[in-house]
Amino acid sequence: MDISVFDLFKIGIGPSSSHTVGPMRAARIALEELPDITQVAHVSVILYGSLALTGRGHGTDKAVILGLSGMRQDTVDPEAVPDVLDRVALDESIELLGRHAVAFSPATDIEFRGSESLPYHPNALRIVARLKDNSVHQATFYSIGGGFIVRDGEQSDRVAAQRAPAPLPYASAAELLALGRERGMRIVDIVRTNERAWRDEAEIDSELDRLWEAMHACMERGLRIEGTLPGGLNVKRRAPDMHRQLRAGATPMPHEVMDWISLYAIAVNEENAAGSRVVTAPTNGAAGIIPAVMRYYLDFCPGASRAGLHEFLLAAAAVGALFKRNASISGAEVGCQGEVGAACAMAAAGLTAALGGSNEQVENAAEIGIEHHLGLTCDPIGGLVQIPCIERNAMGAVKAINAASLAMRGDGAHHVSLDQAIETVRTTGADMQHKYKETALGGLAINVLPVSRVEC
Repeated sequence: MDISVFDLFKIGIGPSSSHTVGPMRAARIALEELPDITQVAHVSVILYGSLALTGRGHGTDKAVILGLSGMRQDTVDPEAVPDVLDRVALDESIELLGRHAVAFSPATDIEFRGSESLPYHPNALRIVARLKDNSVHQATFYSIGGGFIVRDGEQSDRVAAQRAPAPLPYASAAELLALGRERGMRIVDIVRTNERAWRDEAEIDSELDRLWEAMHACMERGLRIEGTLPGGLNVKRRAPDMHRQLRAGATPMPHEVMDWISLYAIAVNEENAAGSRVVTAPTNGAAGIIPAVMRYYLDFCPGASRAGLHEFLLAAAAVGALFKRNASISGAEVGCQGEVGAACAMAAAGLTAALGGSNEQVENAAEIGIEHHLGLTCDPIGGLVQIPCIERNAMGAVKAINAASLAMRGDGAHHVSLDQAIETVRTTGADMQHKYKETALGGLAINVLPVSRVEC
């Protein structure tokens, strides 16, 4: 398993890892591959399938402009983005990689082909650069979920493909558990051992801290910022008002702990919907679940520590890598079971590990988390990552804690394995009708808004 913790958890901007982070990376990389950017006379982008059908709601066109401008998803200032986009639209010109200006009209140079899909994955985009000598350079990428991108003709994200082999490889949960038994190692130690093949111990801990700091900062912003989310649905931010209510509660009910968990998830996903900085965990659409459960661990679990947060992320990444390898974390490929479902399983595993659960209990918690999301469709209203996505994160976070609790009440023995549940995600996703996979053409998307109002 050569998927790193830091492949699965990426700092980026909302509202979508597959529709924003991935296309932003692809657009920048396509231009960086050119030997001389100053020889480009014109550039255009074609979006296919799900990227086209929900691209406007998910901000794919905006992400492409940022990528062509040379911006990186992990360092771009979200507050500066509107000015960049306004300048390109007003001037009808773009500074490619920030150093070479060419004429560019977002209205005509970004094409949405919602009725056309390319064979490898529903999320495809093609960057076409015409050079001054009239030759044409084309680069086709697939945004396969979680910010991962694959070049047409290749089989994996280039960053992971160029990495040294993991010293303790595993391709399934069964192999992971077997490794643990054979070597007397916890899952978190297996993952950390693999990470040490790619970076030193201090960097691992520093990067894990950086991930939690970014998650926490996003959550805190979401608790403060009032207003209405962009996109036209006029969804009011709820987190600040919920936060005030919970802080003022004089006689809290026992179930109020669940309200705090929901609040944390909603705060993150409202920030994501607004295009702010979030951590892909493992996707942006599911970005609130893991931070909310980590915050629950810190606020409500005796003995919570920095080391526990690290173990949480390491165990969560082990499970996320299995979803990525053996099924999918792309809503456009398998529906929301691969996003919120995977995140719930990851959070359940992470919490169990942080609380000292055995390897078998960690695997059991992850299986419980995904089993009760099987078949979940991706049907965003208006193509926006708002309804049902924001509340769905709150539900997923609560279910993750419940899954961890159930697993730790047992000894890890159970009837359905995590591998069987992940295979069910894959086969159910293959059986799922296209309209239920991040197209805004089915489910709530058409029963709340008529099809004619969905931008295609």
